[in-house]
Amino acid sequence: MVAWSAGLLLYRLSPAPQVLIAHMGGPFWAKKEAGAWSLPKGEFDPATEGALDAAHREFREELGIEPPETEWAELGTFAYSSGKKVVVFCGDGAGFTACGDDFVFGEFEMEWPPRSGRTASFPEVDRAEWMGLDAARDALVKGQRPAIDALERALQELAGA
Repeated sequence: MVAWSAGLLLYRLSPAPQVLIAHMGGPFWAKKEAGAWSLPKGEFDPATEGALDAAHREFREELGIEPPETEWAELGTFAYSSGKKVVVFCGDGAGFTACGDDFVFGEFEMEWPPRSGRTASFPEVDRAEWMGLDAARDALVKGQRPAIDALERALQELAGA
């Protein structure tokens, strides 16, 4: 069975095109940068929840704030090498001013240290930042990088329209 996720990719055009992405939390990602970032997203069941509703829910859960009220466009569905599919919606975040302390990151629990029998809580993400498209492409996990390419094409089409 295919696992589905949905996420929001906020962009802003000034001073140069940027996107809001988040560094994944927890001990596995703590000392990694390249390939350790993600757009705010999470799993959903397409039989019981719409992708855009799920993307909004996951944004709230991961960043602890409401996504901005903007027009959302489906950017595409991107497949990971594992077979997981991620539906990405993009929206203009020019007026979105949240940063740093505005975020209240959701948490998850896991056994830590491994095989210790103890459970510890970790943030789902430990920071969120605006990054230029090239920097974001390098920072994102491999399966999400095509979303930046798709956004770049969409922005070029808008500029040419």
